[in-house]
Parts: sequence; structure tokens; C-alpha cells
Amino acid sequence: MSTELQPKSATSKGPAEWFTGDVYFNAYYAGTEPSRTRLNLVRFTPGAHTAWHRHAVGQTLHVTEGYGYVQSRGEELIELRPGDTVHTPAGEWHWHGASADDFMCHLALWEAPGADSDEPETVWGELLTPEEYPQRGW
Repeated sequence: MSTELQPKSATSKGPAEWFTGDVYFNAYYAGTEPSRTRLNLVRFTPGAHTAWHRHAVGQTLHVTEGYGYVQSRGEELIELRPGDTVHTPAGEWHWHGASADDFMCHLALWEAPGADSDEPETVWGELLTPEEYPQRGW
């Protein structure tokens, strides 16, 4: 084996079932066994955000630009700025996205469950209600 240049992926628009507002992502890496690592760049337009969701093996986000939020169900809202890194544990329902007035881009890193698991990588839930998304600006 040797170092291998990964093929470029086209930018995809996030589906309305998973996102409120306009969200675009590039899937940069999807490892094959024994690696199960996934890496995406996700771009949120102002006010855009994910639906509630959870990951079988957890997720780490690293904000590259803009301002946004992440929140686990029933927990305090965390404000995100460039350079911030946040981890959500396996199975924890959460959402993340841009603030109402700013774009936000982050790298999303997670793992798929092992080959012996029948659990999906990500389970998507309901979209946030208007009351759940913070209306305050920066």
C-alpha cells in the first residue's frame, strides 16, 4: 500500500428531511474496513441547521469559519466560533448549524459502526421547532 490521493466529491445539497435552510456538504473521506472513519465539510447558510439526529459511534465537529450552535437534547446551547471543536457522544440526540445572522462551516468527523453491527451510522429525527432554534443573534 502507498499514499493514495482521494477522489474529489461533488458538493451536495442537504435534503429537506435532514436540514432546515440551505446546507451543502462535501464527503471528503469514507474509510473502508478496518477504517470506519467519515469526514465531511458542511456549509450552513445563515439560519440553516440540522434536524435532531444521533450517531452510532459519536461525532466530532471542528468549526472552520462563521458562527453557529450545537445542542444535545435537554442540554444547554453551545455557541460555536472558528477554531472550536466539540464532541457529541455515541447515541446522543443533538443538532447543529449556523446562527441566524451568519454562515457557518465545519468539518464533521465520525465513524460507522463495525461490520458486526446492524445499527445505522446516523439516525435522523424530527426537524427543530421554531421554539427550539435560538432567535438571538451574536
